[in-house]
Amino acid sequence: MKIKVLGCAGSESPGRKSPAFLVDDVLLLDAGIVGAVLAQSAQEKITAVLLSHAHHDHVRGLPSFADNLVVSGKKEPVAVIGSAATLEAVHTHIFNGVIWPDFSRLPTPAAPILHWQPLAPLLDLPVREYLVSAFPVNHSVPSLAYRVRRDNVSLVYTGDMGPTPELWSAIGTPTAMIVEVSFPNQLEELACKTGHLTAALLAKELALLPILPAQIFVSHIKPCYEKQIHREIAELGIPGLSILHDGQEILLETPG
Repeated sequence: MKIKVLGCAGSESPGRKSPAFLVDDVLLLDAGIVGAVLAQSAQEKITAVLLSHAHHDHVRGLPSFADNLVVSGKKEPVAVIGSAATLEAVHTHIFNGVIWPDFSRLPTPAAPILHWQPLAPLLDLPVREYLVSAFPVNHSVPSLAYRVRRDNVSLVYTGDMGPTPELWSAIGTPTAMIVEVSFPNQLEELACKTGHLTAALLAKELALLPILPAQIFVSHIKPCYEKQIHREIAELGIPGLSILHDGQEILLETPG
């Protein structure tokens, strides 16, 4: 399984892009950025977008992405997968014919380029050759973590989340995880109030896993606290824990 980090920042700033992770060129985990970093031909390969939640920085690339696909003449619809609450929010507040055209009815209602596909938590959904599972996590709006499996390789992507103890007993033993750390330890109260993690909170969460994945990647760092959070993550001394950067490519291979 190949993962390309299109963006992984906790807020936008020069050189720091909003969250989006491309799996094997065909699945997109969140859509914080798409068209600004992917060529038209690469955008046309994407067949499904998994939205963790409806916050702007995780969906902001979706409108231009849909527009690009319609203009290119792509016929195969793209499945936009998420909780019913997330899809309703994105449809109502973005693709509403006012803020942006409703691409779930364009270019024609019979053959739209976007297909809303609700996914209930704790259910499995076959998507191409992958099996996608969703897990509710603690955030300020309804939010899902995802596990994407193909053969014996699996990736867990938490999206934005605060402490969620029940997640770790549900995900099994993934090959790798993308987790968030948004704030420095000194802002733990703010992190919990807004549904995010600090390095110290992440350590407590990971301690609930019976076996740590070989690779754990940290994303969603607030740029203004970047140096401090990098230091606090390094001080944890957790094997296999590293920090993502925009443009990074990761190859996950079958264990053993």
